[in-house]
Amino acid sequence: MEVILLERVEKLGQIGDVVTVKNGFARNYLLPNKKALRANEANKKVFEANRAKIEADNASKRSDAEKASKDVDGKTVQLIRQASNTGQLYGSVSARDIVEALEAEGAKVAKSQVVLKAPIKAIGMHEVKVALHPEVSVTVKVNVARSPEEAELQAQGVDVMASMFERDEAGFTEAYDPNAEPGTIAEADEAEAVPAEAAAEGEEA
Repeated sequence: MEVILLERVEKLGQIGDVVTVKNGFARNYLLPNKKALRANEANKKVFEANRAKIEADNASKRSDAEKASKDVDGKTVQLIRQASNTGQLYGSVSARDIVEALEAEGAKVAKSQVVLKAPIKAIGMHEVKVALHPEVSVTVKVNVARSPEEAELQAQGVDVMASMFERDEAGFTEAYDPNAEPGTIAEADEAEAVPAEAAAEGEEA
């Protein structure tokens, strides 16, 4: 389907561009969200007649978004969640969770503005894009941890899961005695074997 874009759409085009998109994408997203019009002759005339107003409205919204972005860009929010020893969450962090965490920090954004391709399902520092306007996007950091102490370590740049793995490996290495003489275990086995042989001789007697 051919449509006329009423705002910039990522990977598609700018205001006024006539582009071809899949019918489902147009019907389910672009048209109902008033991001585009069907590209028929009537709509082309309507668009051209209103182009100046559409562009002025867009510029105004972009300006508001740029001001709002100062309160959001670079913010870090902390979310404490239960997780397994491998760092996998019991559940997940959704766009709504991020919106609520940002609001608690004084940054107001809409759920639809949080660009989360999939829910967050592991602890760690996650960068999330927030599109305040089709032409204004910022990045926030979401610090997902099992405790405030763990979150603090992650905020300092510590990879908590890697550190845990290293400690486990170190524990395994410490259990091995590098000074042990070769054959020590064999000698122990030999000592255990002597009484067994003596017992056998006793039985023969």
